[in-house]
Amino acid sequence: MRTRPLKVALLGCGVVGSEVARIMTTHADDLAARIGAPVELAGVAVRRPSKIREGIDPALVTTDATALVKRGDIDVVVEVIGGIEPARTLITTAFEHGASVVSANKALLAQDGAALHAAADEADKDLYYEAAVAGAIPLIRPLRESLAGDKINRVMGIVNGTTNFILDKMDSTGAGYQEALDEATALGYAEADPTADVEGFDAAAKAAILAGIAFHSRVRLDDVYREGMTEVTAADFASAKNMGCTIKLLAICERAADGGSVTARVHPAMIPLTHPLASVRGAYNAVFVESDAAGQLMFYGPGAGGSPTASAVLGDLVAVCRNRLAGATGPGESAYAALPVSPMGEVVTRYHISLDVADKPGVLAQVATVFAEHGVSIDTVRQQGKDGEASLVVVTHRASDASLNGTVEALRNLDTVRGVASIMRVEGE
Repeated sequence: MRTRPLKVALLGCGVVGSEVARIMTTHADDLAARIGAPVELAGVAVRRPSKIREGIDPALVTTDATALVKRGDIDVVVEVIGGIEPARTLITTAFEHGASVVSANKALLAQDGAALHAAADEADKDLYYEAAVAGAIPLIRPLRESLAGDKINRVMGIVNGTTNFILDKMDSTGAGYQEALDEATALGYAEADPTADVEGFDAAAKAAILAGIAFHSRVRLDDVYREGMTEVTAADFASAKNMGCTIKLLAICERAADGGSVTARVHPAMIPLTHPLASVRGAYNAVFVESDAAGQLMFYGPGAGGSPTASAVLGDLVAVCRNRLAGATGPGESAYAALPVSPMGEVVTRYHISLDVADKPGVLAQVATVFAEHGVSIDTVRQQGKDGEASLVVVTHRASDASLNGTVEALRNLDTVRGVASIMRVEGE
C-alpha cells in the first residue's frame, strides 16, 4: 500500500458533508485498504466557520473555498454545497488545478453537465456524481458501466422521497394534500419551502441526468417536461383505486419507438397496483429500467438523507481515488448518439379525465363526439349524477399528449361541461 495519503477537499459541511467527513474518519482503515492508499481530509470549506463540527479539526475549516481548490496538492474535491454558483466555478477551478471531482449537485449537472464533462476531459480528470440521483441507490454507475453494452429503452422512477411520502400518506390514510404535506414537514421529510420537491423541479433535474446517461445524448433541465403534484386530490386517489391503481410522481425517460428521439418528463401518474413502483412506500425511491438484453430491472432504496447520500459520495470517492492511483480516469460523458428531445405533445400514453357535467340526456354523446373528433379513443366511461349535476370519468386508450390537450380544450367549450376536474396520465401498463 502506498503510504502517502490522497488528499481530499470537502466543499460544504451540512447534513451530507458532515457525514462524509465522519465516515472518512471512522472508516479510514477500511477505505485505505479498499483504495490502496490512505485518504486524508485536507480542508473543509464552509460559510459559517464558528459552528462546532464534531470530529473535524477546526484547523481544517476555511471560508475560502477557492483557495482550497487551488492548492495544487488536492487529489479529489468533494462538492456537496449544491446550487449553480459558486459550485460551477469551484468545480472547474478544481480541474484546472489537478483535482478530480465528486459531486452530489443534481441542479448543476442537469443544467451544465456537458460543460463540466468537457472541463474534466480537458484536464484528464474524473467527474463522478452517483449521489446526484436517488441518494444511496447505485444507479448512475450501473447505467453507464454495467449496462453500457445494452440498449436502454425506458427509465421510469420515483426519485423524490418527499413527494412519495406525501402521496403515500394520501393514499393510505385518505388525507388531503395539505394535511399530508404538513406531516411531511413535521417529520423533516419536507423543507420549509417544499417548492423544489412538490412542483417537480428536483425530479426534473434527476430525469435530465438519467436520460442523458441512458440514451447517450445530451438532455438538459430545460428539455424535461415538468408538472407538480399540488393539484392531486383525495378524489383522484379514489378514482385510482377504482381502476386498481395508485398515484406516484414519476420521472419518465423514454426512447421513441423508432429510436430516433427521446423524451423526458416528470408528472403525477396513475400506475397499476401490480407494478413494482406501486409498492414503494414512504420516503423511499425506486427506479425501473427497461432494456433490450437485460429486460426489466428495479433499483430501490433510501433516496435522501445524510448517511444514504454520503454512502454514494464515498463510493465515488473510492472509485476516483483508485483511478488516481492507477493513473487513469473512469467513464466520462457518452453523448455520441445525440438523439433530439421530442416535445411533450408527441408523448403517447393513456389518460384519466374527470369532468363535471350537467346531468341530462345527450351529455355523454356530446363528450364522446369530441373525443372522436380529436382521434382519442375511449376505453371506459363512468358517470354518477345527482340533483342536476354529474361527474363523468373517462379513461382513454393510448393517445398523444397533443391530441389529448386538443380534446380537453374542446370539452371546456361545451355548454354541458361545467369544468375539467382533473387530468392524469396512466403509466406502467
